[in-house]
Amino acid sequence: MDAVGILDRLRLDGRVALVTGGGQGIGRGFALALAEAGAHVAILDLNEATANAVAGEVRSRGREALVVVGDVTVAADCRRAVQAVVDRWGRLDVGVNNAGVGSWADAEVYPEAEWDRVLAINLKGVFLCAQAEAQVMIPRKYGKIINTASMSAHIVNRPQNQVAYNASKAGVVHLTRTLAAEWARYGIRVNSISPGYIHTPLVESEAVRHLVPRWLEATPLGRLGEVEDLQGAVVYLASEASDFMTGHDLVIDGGYTVW
Repeated sequence: MDAVGILDRLRLDGRVALVTGGGQGIGRGFALALAEAGAHVAILDLNEATANAVAGEVRSRGREALVVVGDVTVAADCRRAVQAVVDRWGRLDVGVNNAGVGSWADAEVYPEAEWDRVLAINLKGVFLCAQAEAQVMIPRKYGKIINTASMSAHIVNRPQNQVAYNASKAGVVHLTRTLAAEWARYGIRVNSISPGYIHTPLVESEAVRHLVPRWLEATPLGRLGEVEDLQGAVVYLASEASDFMTGHDLVIDGGYTVW
């Protein structure tokens, strides 16, 4: 390896990234972090208005942006998004498969339709996007795929019951390992990020606010995470600095899972 400084290896100048669910929350934070590190960013989201707002923020950081409206549970939409990126920039270097949903209900009464919805978005959607991304990365023998999992892949949350979410995120972690093993021969690194409790607008809602003290009590660092706490991880995993890392789930949870 050439003697390149670590800060240079963390730069993403000239790289092209696709972020699913990039119109808000953690996905927005990922898109802006990648842009600040030098990447052009495409956003795949169902909400065109919020995606366009984030694209504007990307451009304000001096990078190019692209918005694709689509559904990650539809294979044709995933392929269309990837093709739009290739048509625009001629390549795809980084795929961040972040779109996801949560849902709470006791397991014994959990609706079948809700189970199907959560698994489709959180697990099937990650696979379909990763598959489309890999198909254009394989010929180039290089790429970075980063999946958003959750600390819920490793623990059972309390006091809220969320059987489908936990199962889906555990699936994302093992899917990540499996794809990493299959695609290593093509130079594609596949890793995941597992956030703990992150301060997003959902936390401020009436349905959730009363749970926060319980979460804080169970978190060694004693606070919720901020979206900014996750940004360094996505830049690292997208960059050359992590080229010897694949099949890993990076847990960023304030220590919640150590107890």
